[in-house]
Amino acid sequence: MKTPYGLRVIEDCIACPVMKDRVFCNLPQPALAGLDAISSSATYPKGAVLFVEGQEPRGVFILCNGRVKLFGASAAGKAVIFRIAEPGEIIGLPSTLSSRPYEVTAEALEPTQANFIPREAFLAFLREHGETALRVAEMLSNIYHTTCQEIRYLGLSSSAIGKLARFLLDLKPPKNLSSKELEASGTRVTLTLTHEEIANMIGTSRETVSRLLASFKRKHLIEVHGSTVVINDKEALQELVEI
Repeated sequence: MKTPYGLRVIEDCIACPVMKDRVFCNLPQPALAGLDAISSSATYPKGAVLFVEGQEPRGVFILCNGRVKLFGASAAGKAVIFRIAEPGEIIGLPSTLSSRPYEVTAEALEPTQANFIPREAFLAFLREHGETALRVAEMLSNIYHTTCQEIRYLGLSSSAIGKLARFLLDLKPPKNLSSKELEASGTRVTLTLTHEEIANMIGTSRETVSRLLASFKRKHLIEVHGSTVVINDKEALQELVEI
């Protein structure tokens, strides 16, 4: 069956084939049924904006498929990416809980499916389901950890080369690798951001990112194969972090 934007559409939370891998989705069936009752699913094309920085919080979005970048921008158009939200995450969570305007803009990096839950319905759901509230607290902790990581990129590394080296060392391995493949590859990581987006994450320019990545490849510190990066020399990259 043809699906929007070629997505593998997930029909409901209970039947989700990957819910065991996702922190918020792996809940008791009564809680999942309650989520389905207050959620409305939609698909979005690449570049679609789910909400805008400064907008009053309407509610949260649970990502079923696809990735969403969360970024802030100045009046002059300069942007900084705070983090990339992955499937299974909730976005718009801090503002929905605090009733403060969304602090970032959320834009789909690729075709995305998300479940939207209105603010009041979501808060009522948390009051009724204590385990879900604990999962939400865990997600807020993860957001805090990621924010601290971004501050480290922008503030503690004194050079662009150090920031980029740290960024590469923090990348995660491909999700489709088996445990044996993961153990064997060791240094394979996934990179699906553009040079412009990397620059927005580490506080430098696209030209600088392109130049430094080319230099890393020439020095055989890394290899790039599509969206997979092979880190050949972790020790050398670690040394660059200190520059």
